[in-house]
Amino acid sequence: MALLPIIEVPDPLLRAQSAPVERIDDELRQFVSDMFDTMYAAPGIGLAAVQVAVPRRVMVIDLQDPEEEGGEPVKKPYAFINPEIVWSSDDRSVYNEGCLSIPDQYSEIERPARVRARWLDEQGRQHDAEVDGLLATCVQHEVDHLNGVLFIDYLSRLKRDIVLRKLAKLRKEQGIKAA
Repeated sequence: MALLPIIEVPDPLLRAQSAPVERIDDELRQFVSDMFDTMYAAPGIGLAAVQVAVPRRVMVIDLQDPEEEGGEPVKKPYAFINPEIVWSSDDRSVYNEGCLSIPDQYSEIERPARVRARWLDEQGRQHDAEVDGLLATCVQHEVDHLNGVLFIDYLSRLKRDIVLRKLAKLRKEQGIKAA
């Protein structure tokens, strides 16, 4: 188990286009495993490779079903390698999104309610699925990361500035210097 450092705004790498994965091998599978460990520890429900300073088209998502009768949450991990969104619905949904690279800041973001995505898993198997609900939102959020887009880019300039000021204030209160 290796926890990877998560980079935060305003790190310019978060604006980079991530490169496609050329080969799925044991090294990549270990990286995917480390990404899951990092995401769970953060804690979060999605993480793109660029958020751990690796600009490759890899992302992980686990919405974790609610606890089953006093037990632990049921994990449902998805690894996406070279994901692409090939279709988006016209109907929209709004979720209060946050991001591990913009800690403790949330805003309601409107996105397509359903998307069809294609990707490879960590074993190299091809997937093509239509997803909706929170999974659709997460897929879009993480694919945006791979394209250098942050959820705050969907906000008006005024709202985006407010979020960034709140983050700066939080960092100052915690004694953290901006990157």
